[in-house]
Amino acid sequence: MTEDWTANYFNYFTEIEEHFQKARGTHLFLLSPLDWALIESWKNAGVPLEAVLRGIDAAFEKWRARKSKTRAVNSLAYCTQEVLVEAQAAAGAVPAGRHRPAEPPFPLEDLRRYLAANAESVRRAGHEEIAAVLDRLGAEAESHFGNLEELEQRLTALEEKMIASARAARSEEDLFRDRRALDAQLRSYRSRMTAEQIAMLEKQFLERALLERLELPRLSLFYLR
Repeated sequence: MTEDWTANYFNYFTEIEEHFQKARGTHLFLLSPLDWALIESWKNAGVPLEAVLRGIDAAFEKWRARKSKTRAVNSLAYCTQEVLVEAQAAAGAVPAGRHRPAEPPFPLEDLRRYLAANAESVRRAGHEEIAAVLDRLGAEAESHFGNLEELEQRLTALEEKMIASARAARSEEDLFRDRRALDAQLRSYRSRMTAEQIAMLEKQFLERALLERLELPRLSLFYLR
């Protein structure tokens, strides 16, 4: 059965966060910037939500079965190998097909406010051209409301353009500091990931760090809450 695009997409982040906290046994645990980037890399790679949840469960089952538990599981990165196994299994089990139509997961007015707020933020940061496009999308929000997948593609392309412009304006030293912070967090988990996973995670982490430093918003509908 093909998953509902909107249900899978817009619940992705919170479902994974809550499932990891439950598996770990604490609801007070805060995910790190590395964890957020990892979730986003799975989302962008098309890893099904259920595959991620099963992978988390499998990773914790293996951890609990170990005779020696010298360290707690403090990052989603610990679950990477098991998530990959579940993703590969899901890819072989789910037949290709068309997505089922679904009701929009938020009101039209929420979409308008989200686009307007992002336009204001990027305009304040000096990205007038991108702000103008967001203004136009906001004015046409009703026409886009029936095809959120296409709107998401437009916003993703716009965000990529904004990130490229923001990165070009940063100094070499600033970019080096972000890279060093990533390496410090990722060092103990590299052996659990493939080269492709590491490359995607690095991209997501560095983009997130760049936008946070410049106080620029994420444009994806994934961040409309």
